[in-house]
Amino acid sequence: MQYRYIGKTGLRVTPICMGTMSFGSWSSKEESFKILDTAYDRGINFFDTAEIYPIPPRAEYAGETEKIVGEWLKTKPRDSIILASKVAGAANGWFAPPIRHGLTAIDHFHIQKAIEGSLKRLGTDYLDLYQVHWPDELVPKEESQKALDNLIKQGKVRYIGTSNDTAYGLTKSNTIAGYEKLARFESIQNNFSLLNPRFLDELANVCRKEKVSLLPYSPIGGGVLSGKYNQNFIDQKTRFGEYMYASESRQRAMYHRFVNDKTLAATGKYLEISKKYGMSPVTLAVAWSMHFDFVASTIIGARYASQLEESFKALETTLSQELLAECTKVQHEILYPMG
Repeated sequence: MQYRYIGKTGLRVTPICMGTMSFGSWSSKEESFKILDTAYDRGINFFDTAEIYPIPPRAEYAGETEKIVGEWLKTKPRDSIILASKVAGAANGWFAPPIRHGLTAIDHFHIQKAIEGSLKRLGTDYLDLYQVHWPDELVPKEESQKALDNLIKQGKVRYIGTSNDTAYGLTKSNTIAGYEKLARFESIQNNFSLLNPRFLDELANVCRKEKVSLLPYSPIGGGVLSGKYNQNFIDQKTRFGEYMYASESRQRAMYHRFVNDKTLAATGKYLEISKKYGMSPVTLAVAWSMHFDFVASTIIGARYASQLEESFKALETTLSQELLAECTKVQHEILYPMG
């Protein structure tokens, strides 16, 4: 196993990170343990969760994922695992999370409440990486950075990162951290895949210049790049099969963002490429995400442990320049399928 470092930290992680957002909703506790054990036995040492998981976010089981991960964590040496979690973003952002009565903010109070809750549910006294799940456009970044820096001083967090952020947001936060002598964001966790290469427009340049690592999520486009939505029938037991008929407008909007004429057309071309080069489309998608120099670890997910092997094969896969050029050609032909 080859390891990579996150940002300028001592966090030595595997190129694949095991995501947990399905634990407690789409994945039972028993299946979640199988997923975690399968990843750990495969050599994966990096695991990512969040206080609002599982998805879709609902008040009645928010935090359940961390409880499941915490129970499993007791079965393994704590220092053999790089554990990451996230504080829910601001209620003024893309949606009001169903925790703390929908009044969340990236301020001192909510950051402190969030870390205390996560540590309790996870059954550990520290996190290796603590991330802002999405930005707060109202609370001054000075307050946010000081509150996060304080967690490091308390010994509850080793390093901090951001997520779903912009080039401006990442740069502004880290500039403030530099001026105020505070801990900076060492990582950014954003959506990045063959179907959503927007990170390459400017954020990739920021990461390279500032030595910040991307931890890409949804490398297979929420399952779209597997090809299962390029069928005449969409199984309602799939993520977007469920979201297609969801009562919440946000979930329906996500369906249309991930599953539309452009994403399906692009996926069709990637299916042809993967077949030409003799690999699974899932392996292709994960390996493509992993091959960039600014990526530390690609976050994968699964409902069932049996789904993991195609992603893990990316660990032994090297993509040729010819194949990469064909993928780039698709991205030029079908610009920004996810908008």
